[in-house]
Amino acid sequence: MPVTFSNPEGVRPPGSRYSHAALIEGPGRRLVVSGQIGAAPDGSVAPAGEDQVRQVLANLKAILAAHGMGPEHIVKLGVFLTDRALIPTWRAERDKAFGPIQPCSTLLLVAGLADPRYVVEVEAEAVG
Repeated sequence: MPVTFSNPEGVRPPGSRYSHAALIEGPGRRLVVSGQIGAAPDGSVAPAGEDQVRQVLANLKAILAAHGMGPEHIVKLGVFLTDRALIPTWRAERDKAFGPIQPCSTLLLVAGLADPRYVVEVEAEAVG
């Protein structure tokens, strides 16, 4: 099956050598999305965790849209938070962004992420 790696418009370019997404096409399509952080397309990172959660979801939706998909195509999420207090915020914002869909999900509390400013990172897999 052919694999196409991409870094769509509307999301800050990767900070290292990786792609934001990998689209696997064949009889079906599978999109693997790298961990998204709370950086806006201009590179700014809001200090508030709640704002970073919203930005992560906006980044994820932009990547899905760039591949003709939406939240309804997500089958798996991996969520990494550096602060337990963000769990209710993550859940509320996720529910607003995704509506009734209930993809498989793993939520982990971690000591830190690649940059000390980041408090949330979310990776995803989608099919469509």
